[in-house]
Amino acid sequence: MNRLTSQELLDFILESIELIKKRSTGIDCADDFLANDENLTKLEAILMRLQASGEAIKSLTKREETFLLSVADENYWREIIRFRDFISHHYTDIQADIVYDICINELDKLKKNITALKEKL
Repeated sequence: MNRLTSQELLDFILESIELIKKRSTGIDCADDFLANDENLTKLEAILMRLQASGEAIKSLTKREETFLLSVADENYWREIIRFRDFISHHYTDIQADIVYDICINELDKLKKNITALKEKL
């Protein structure tokens, strides 16, 4: 991901948000992710996109931390990176309710922040 420009990283994150929203359609609670193989596949695909988006944000933080701080505080970005690390290193400990909460409560805020960054480029 480090070879991508900041614009490309931001576009990737926005694309990931849209794919996560699409893949979480029909998931009405965390247990739905575990109800069948199709929904479990959705959960795994969502986790991959969350992990990759966290990696993109980690890359942006390394090269343009001040830029990110222009739309959200350090703790906001750090929490996203921490979740990326958790997915990477503790995959078997991930709980469906955390992923469901992110899908329902966090994606719109992330989209707003990433869109604001794109407008600043």
